[in-house]
Amino acid sequence: MFDMFKRLLDSFFNRLFKGKKKAKLGLYGPPNGGKTTLANKICQDWLGEDMGTTSPIAHETREIQIKEQITIKSKGKELTFNLVDTPGIATKIDYEDFLKYMDAKSAKKRAKEATKGVIDAIKWLDDMDVVIVVLDATLDPYSQVNITIIGNLQARNIPVIIAANKIDLKKASIKRIESAFPQYKVLGISAKFGTHMDEFYEELIKVS
Repeated sequence: MFDMFKRLLDSFFNRLFKGKKKAKLGLYGPPNGGKTTLANKICQDWLGEDMGTTSPIAHETREIQIKEQITIKSKGKELTFNLVDTPGIATKIDYEDFLKYMDAKSAKKRAKEATKGVIDAIKWLDDMDVVIVVLDATLDPYSQVNITIIGNLQARNIPVIIAANKIDLKKASIKRIESAFPQYKVLGISAKFGTHMDEFYEELIKVS
């Protein structure tokens, strides 16, 4: 009798709190694609504050960053989620790449932290409800890193939007990214200047 009561109680509380879980929206992509710039733009638009620090040096974000309780609105609909900004995914991290920006000790420390960040970002994929893949639209999308990211997402069957970022630059090509990953919706944006963010928010609510 006690076991039956306990199961009923557990079932009740599971139903009670099931609907209270906030969706997790993850920003993924290679280093310097503009993930944190986009995270900052989203937070500025809906919370009036930044989320993280940006830098021209790769792997500025080396730890998972979370901003909770963001509610976006578009065309009479809204979506509330916890935004997760992840470290840039890379298949190789060499401390020597940082030496032109810092001393050897700092470069080795940054490389070690960046490597851990990549591992953490992949682990967090299992917790994501929606993923925004942020790609630099001026670069060739057919890279090992991008294919690895997309492959991991497909294996997990997670809803995805690809943000083709930096369309304010002359070399940007949305069509090139659409050709590379035709299975996903590709939106051209400029996180830096806020270009096409209304369309971005509308699509985000649709896919969620």
